[in-house]
Amino acid sequence: MRKRIIGIAAIAASAVVLAGCGSGGGGGGTGGDIDFTAEPTGALSAWGFENADDVGQSRLDYAAEQLSDVEVDLDATAFDAQKFTTRIASGDVPDVVQMDRRYVTQYAAQDLIIPLDACFEAQDVTPDDYWYPFVVDDVRYEDGIWAVPQFYQPPAIILNKRVMDAAGVTNEEIDTSNPDALLGAVEKMYQESGGVPSVLGFDPVSTGQAALWILGQGGQLIDGDGAPTLDDPSNIAGIELLKQINDAQGGYAAVKSFTDSFDTFGDNNQYVADQVGAQVNAQWYPNVLSPYVDQIQIEAVPFKDSEGNPFSVSGGTAFVIPAGAENPAAACAWMVELTSEDAWEAAGAARAETRAEDGGINTGLFTGSPGPDESIREQYVTESGNAGFDQTISTYYDVLEYGQSFGSSPAGQDIQNELNNAVTAALLGDKTPEEALADAQQAAMRAYENATAG
Repeated sequence: MRKRIIGIAAIAASAVVLAGCGSGGGGGGTGGDIDFTAEPTGALSAWGFENADDVGQSRLDYAAEQLSDVEVDLDATAFDAQKFTTRIASGDVPDVVQMDRRYVTQYAAQDLIIPLDACFEAQDVTPDDYWYPFVVDDVRYEDGIWAVPQFYQPPAIILNKRVMDAAGVTNEEIDTSNPDALLGAVEKMYQESGGVPSVLGFDPVSTGQAALWILGQGGQLIDGDGAPTLDDPSNIAGIELLKQINDAQGGYAAVKSFTDSFDTFGDNNQYVADQVGAQVNAQWYPNVLSPYVDQIQIEAVPFKDSEGNPFSVSGGTAFVIPAGAENPAAACAWMVELTSEDAWEAAGAARAETRAEDGGINTGLFTGSPGPDESIREQYVTESGNAGFDQTISTYYDVLEYGQSFGSSPAGQDIQNELNNAVTAALLGDKTPEEALADAQQAAMRAYENATAG
């Protein structure tokens, strides 16, 4: 989840060239001539599950048990966009590929993957009922659903109660819907030495969570057709709030330099070292903090939109079937088995066994599906003996239902990249928010037009 996906720059140009490659044996990009009701048998080529942990391996084992007549050849390496298009061009087409959901619509628009509505029908799955609807929206394009999603780990704000208590700051003041209160809390907690930050009152993770801030403040990044809307005036409010938060702590350059020095995954992380009063973090981060539960004092509050409601932006990975796949019926069955309630039940049991062995705190699994999420929580997420840590886990569960899709676009990754470029330029003061967003819109629109040219 922490790895940066590479090869983005090559997608738009490659996809236009490769659009014709996607119309071979797998149904011409439509999936209409594939019999997904056929018995799943034979060899299945899959690409995904890099460094599978207990959760991943247990689901692979479960799917293998259910599909005993399918022999899976798994390429367990990281997804690479350039490698994907190269494999399609060469005819080396996997039956299943796991990728970030931001890629899905980009490939759907180019006919490089096939829609899965008929797959879901054959497997008796209703996507909007089984997964959170906003998770499905990530992979919905032109009234079709193009991938089997997995995982949705919402962001929230993890509080460092030691820093907050020392500064006299309450949980209620860490409120992203109340900028005055939030900035006041930031100023009370912020410390510096020689002009260099030593304690951040609040780390908003400005570029990593840019979409969260902009959409939370009422912005819109993608329209209903998938076209970028980065220069929409409603996007300015989120950037301006981010700039206020950073400027109150020495400016974005100083904040970024300081946060880059954090031992985020180590023994001297920012909560152990009291380097932050509060920080936006995805749901997986409490797992990182779990070994240090006796050295930290944390709680959490939801990220809130401008109206004061809990707010989250969905994200995660998904499985797709490339156009030209040789065994799409088995691919469909395998993807559905991997994400079934029983598969997640196996994963929940495996994670519980791991936690029993290592003595860690079970923070639950956030699967992208409300049924498995709640079932795993009820069975395995018990009181840890640390009230603050338990309250943090509970907060992430509380915000699950408040998600919103980033938006589905043939230029999704390019839009994200250009958004981050715009936010960085605005926070550094190199451009006004209006100028930065206008430039980003031009670049994102070029990518969108290239992606839809075929």
